[in-house]
Amino acid sequence: MNIISKVDKTGIPAAEIEAMRPAAGEALDRLWSGNEPMTGWVKAPVNRNQEELDKIQEIAEIIKDGAELLVVIGIGGSYMGAKAAIEALPKAASGIEVRFLGNNLCTDYYWETLEEIRKKRTILCVISKSGNTMEVRTAFEVVKPLMAEKYGSEEEAAKHIIAITDEETGTLRAEANEFGYATLPVPGDIGGRYSIATPVGLLPMAVSGIDIIEFLDGARDCAESTEWDAGAADYAIVRHLMEKKGKVVEVFALCNSRLQYLGEWMKQLFGESEGKEGKGMMPTSLLYSTDLHSMGQYMQEGQQIFMETLMIVDEPAVTIEIPGGPQKGKTVEEINKAMIGGVTNAHRQADIPIAEVHVPKLDAYNFGQLIYFLETTCAITAMLNGVNPFDQPGVEAYKREMHNLLD
Repeated sequence: MNIISKVDKTGIPAAEIEAMRPAAGEALDRLWSGNEPMTGWVKAPVNRNQEELDKIQEIAEIIKDGAELLVVIGIGGSYMGAKAAIEALPKAASGIEVRFLGNNLCTDYYWETLEEIRKKRTILCVISKSGNTMEVRTAFEVVKPLMAEKYGSEEEAAKHIIAITDEETGTLRAEANEFGYATLPVPGDIGGRYSIATPVGLLPMAVSGIDIIEFLDGARDCAESTEWDAGAADYAIVRHLMEKKGKVVEVFALCNSRLQYLGEWMKQLFGESEGKEGKGMMPTSLLYSTDLHSMGQYMQEGQQIFMETLMIVDEPAVTIEIPGGPQKGKTVEEINKAMIGGVTNAHRQADIPIAEVHVPKLDAYNFGQLIYFLETTCAITAMLNGVNPFDQPGVEAYKREMHNLLD
């Protein structure tokens, strides 16, 4: 496994971590047992559905050959993983622009996206297990008439729409069957925030030009690694122990700007999986060094209610040497590494517990490993906390109130 987690700067005694390893091993066994609901993601990179994968790649090639823009309508896990990957990874020249809609209710953003659809040859991909989520349904109903206008009729527009939805039931499945949309399945045993290695994440990634086979290979190798039983689960253990010691916020400090939207995905992953029954640290993300000039003051001298996880990419894609000034001859990455070291030293002096997650470099293979590592870490921590990692009953509260207001 290429992903390396370090917990030696958290202040947790090695004996406490060692004592928790059997419980973490039991949680990992539960994930792999096949007996826990909504754990289809655990074996998905290993037991690949080759027929489905071939179909994803075939549809992606058709889209790239015939369109300039893919608009993905989805919210939460239906778009966050794909967007995180697209923002983070290098892409082949054959890829096209991917834009997301239905992930907010901002009128101005809607208008910008509609203008892009008017100007460009567009394929629409709507992602929803049921088709009834308010944000997704709203966006789809707004865009469909524009697609019909653009392509001359509803029948022609339907040829430019793909639905990723439940294989058998739901509003969107019924509509896809009625109008003949091309379809891909949302697996019934995988929740949205764990769905990046399914058609939900793979199709937008492939259309953008990301090598999804390399991504899946990375996830597979992480899944099959024996290092989980040799300390790789220690990060999950430390996160569990930190909450027990009164830490209520985990700051994911992103030390590469290409990881910025990964931070958004991580907030959903950890927040929805762990934040229930009065448990779980609140996840938040900061971009270093940008946010050191704003939130850095609070981190250093504010209430010490958090632990910090540094997300570090060890090798940049390119090397840029500084041609003049006091740091002449050094590279930008050397300055970045010095910043990380300075943050570590300063925050340790402020008694902030620090974990590190190292990614060798940002490519599809290592990103696949990183996603699988974080999903597994999150699930293990939630199980150690005694909560179900795979439901989100609290999310329904705002939906009920929103429907009440609209009704």
